[in-house]
Amino acid sequence: MSTKLFDLTGKTALITGATHGLGMAIATGLADAGATIIINDIFPEKLAEAKEHYRELGIGVHTYELNVTDEKTVEKTVPVMEKEVAPIDILVNNAGIIKRIPILEMKADAFREVLDVDLTGPFIMSKAIAPGMIQRGHGKIINMCSMMSELGRNTVSAYAAAKGGLKMLTRSMATEWARFNIQINGIGPGYFATSQTAPIRVDGHPFNDFIIQRTPAGKWGDPQELAGAALFLASDASNFVNGHVLYVDGGILATIGKPANEE
Repeated sequence: MSTKLFDLTGKTALITGATHGLGMAIATGLADAGATIIINDIFPEKLAEAKEHYRELGIGVHTYELNVTDEKTVEKTVPVMEKEVAPIDILVNNAGIIKRIPILEMKADAFREVLDVDLTGPFIMSKAIAPGMIQRGHGKIINMCSMMSELGRNTVSAYAAAKGGLKMLTRSMATEWARFNIQINGIGPGYFATSQTAPIRVDGHPFNDFIIQRTPAGKWGDPQELAGAALFLASDASNFVNGHVLYVDGGILATIGKPANEE
């Protein structure tokens, strides 16, 4: 099979919220495959820092200050992006937030805020970009779902509800848009070694030990391993894959786990 299937030369990708973490890893992976990269954030200082980081990696990115939950601004900004850069071939709905609050202590406003960013945001962004993809007859949309699309966990009810909804939104988008040669899929990351998880990825930390024990692969994921999954879904290699959520979790969802004393 030719590696040209994974070549993104001439393609333009918008990765929302890719100023750090897994979003940045995905943007870097798509850039390495030849894509022109656009990123956004609501904080201009984060965009400036991220742009410099990408520059140090040899990647030029286009940055836009944009809130994915602001429908009117998104509708105005997407045409500007496409005029100033290029039509968007690949959309990665990565921007998201999480609030770790027990259900009985969580206010409805906080619950709605998580749903607004993590579920309504991808709806707004996709709705703004899909018409151009339909007109051109091709496109890729990747929604960043989560293992919480399948599993519950203490204190993350809003996040799990949003990601479960995003999984079903992914399937609904595929149902409506697949006939236009647009592939809409999701990625469900497991636990990855990023700067955000560094404080808990130390030997002896209860959560680190739990993840190592719970993951059949016996380790945290490398962000580049997620970038590979994104490249597959963003490239021609996935042209007949639609409405699928690709879980990149080291096998967590494949198993009920094992007793702590079992080798």
